[in-house]
Amino acid sequence: MLFRSEAVFLEKVIALHPKAEGKPCVIGNCQAGWAVMLVASTRPELFGPIIVPGSPLSYWAGVEGENPMRYTGGLAGGSWITALTSDLGNGKFDGGHLVKNFENLNPANTLWSKNYDIWANVDKGAERFLEFEKWWGGHVNLNAEEIQWIVDQLFIGNKLATGDILTSDGQRIDLRNIRSPVICFCSKGDNITPPQQALGWIADLYAKDDDIRACGQTIIYAIHESIGHLGIFVSGGIAKKEHQEFASNIDLIDVLPPGLYEAVMTPKSDSDANPDLVVGDWIVRFEPRTMDDIHAIVQPDPENERRFAAVQKVSEINLGLYRTLLQPLVKASMNEQTSGLMKKLNTSELPLELFSDRNPLMHQVALLAEQVRQQRRPVSADNPLLEWQAKISDAIVAALDGYRDMRDKTMEQIFLATYSSPLLQALVGVPAADEAPRKRPEADPERIAFIEKRIAELKSRIAEGGLREAVIRSLVYIGMAGPGVDERAFNELRKIRSENKGMTLPEFKQTLREQFFSLLLDRDAALSAIPQMLSVDSAKRTQALDAIRRTVHAAGKPTGARAERFAVIEKMFGGVKNAKASEKLNAPEKTKAPAKARATAKAKAPAKPVAKTKRTV
Repeated sequence: MLFRSEAVFLEKVIALHPKAEGKPCVIGNCQAGWAVMLVASTRPELFGPIIVPGSPLSYWAGVEGENPMRYTGGLAGGSWITALTSDLGNGKFDGGHLVKNFENLNPANTLWSKNYDIWANVDKGAERFLEFEKWWGGHVNLNAEEIQWIVDQLFIGNKLATGDILTSDGQRIDLRNIRSPVICFCSKGDNITPPQQALGWIADLYAKDDDIRACGQTIIYAIHESIGHLGIFVSGGIAKKEHQEFASNIDLIDVLPPGLYEAVMTPKSDSDANPDLVVGDWIVRFEPRTMDDIHAIVQPDPENERRFAAVQKVSEINLGLYRTLLQPLVKASMNEQTSGLMKKLNTSELPLELFSDRNPLMHQVALLAEQVRQQRRPVSADNPLLEWQAKISDAIVAALDGYRDMRDKTMEQIFLATYSSPLLQALVGVPAADEAPRKRPEADPERIAFIEKRIAELKSRIAEGGLREAVIRSLVYIGMAGPGVDERAFNELRKIRSENKGMTLPEFKQTLREQFFSLLLDRDAALSAIPQMLSVDSAKRTQALDAIRRTVHAAGKPTGARAERFAVIEKMFGGVKNAKASEKLNAPEKTKAPAKARATAKAKAPAKPVAKTKRTV
């Protein structure tokens, strides 16, 4: 039902925007991220760029000594506790339980700081506090089947990252089927979805860099240094920086050549080349990365996987025992009235009920509160009581943080001691130490045959194409020598496209990928073919070379290998005839070069010509 409903929604969005060149950009925050990725793997034709901020996609990943939330399922004995909770809710799972788990991660904030801060600054933060609490308290309830599937298949089973999930009609969920760019935004300060869980799926699915390109995937990641989980979605600073930059560069992202990139953002200044081509206060470039970079972040560990494989087996055993021995009794004892009462007694809802106007005892409190508002007087800033108050608050926070650290360390030690046991692993059927605890998805014969056929087809067409293909191939070639794709180059191409009739976004994207792969497969042959692709009309060649030059110079004068490659292309397009013009344009940029992406436009540059498309989110 999830797949069908989301797919139908996107079909409707696409139908309502027939003039849009691209497909809808879809954003899935946190748990919505995996839901979006599930649908995108089964219906890739419906999706434009996919943004998954703070979304866990590889649930076993993590680093010892950090973020112990991933141990919770194992310490509880598996998903039987989920089934019990759903049965106590008479077939419904109260989302308040999940919220409680999140709040327990930081007891200092939950039990003290959150309320202390609002009272210490009651004149400023009351409205914002109430808005947040209303949003945070809007718990989503799931039926028993939904939450059980999520816990068994994802949280404990971790089957999404290895292609082990089958839909009800037998279709395999394989994230390698996604054809849209995937933007993973995570943070080192996120204790719910750390970078290892947000990016681990890449290491799970791909063994080497070429595997990503072979699947035609474009994966972009960005890692914040400190923001917490909720801050990824609601922080004003994040909204003004990362979110804004991803949104303003969505068309650039959509035409990036297949591969792995990191989004790097630097503050814009007046000294930067062509600052008018920069949208917002940050310059964004997409720098190529390798699987070694991902492994350095994720730190995959076979022993860690063996432990969690044991958790999965133990969970299956305990769930079976619960369903056989206890579930019939629990279900027989529950009804709508008893489950409703238990829901109201949930610690995430009970305080709201007790201190609301629904409680007749709070009527007098409301009257007293009004009197306080009228008569209160702020104390002097140098009042010693204020200093003592702050010190006492800091001491309480420190004590609660100490408790949290001790609790987390104890949880980890118990988990490691239990599930590292070779005896336990052997008893539940985890493969021996010389075998991998789980198999990585291999390329199926059909996929391999398709890739081989596609390679042969591309090689046979390397010399095909006209002036437009030659320009795109040249930009890709120049860009592949630089540190990354700069937004200014793309915005310059956008300008050029508006001045001349250009291709549609899908056409440009397809052409860009073909030229990119042509250079990867046989660079010498691809370069040698460019002169044959050029127009015999010298005016058209000059115009095309000018477009290349404007794009390459958008982020500043090219240097090093990029400058050398530009010189090669310049000779192909204009020969000695255009050498002087080249010298002129290589001089310090006085000209108001409306070129937006830094010469770093690398593989991106080619992707630009297509960019002025309106998107729907």
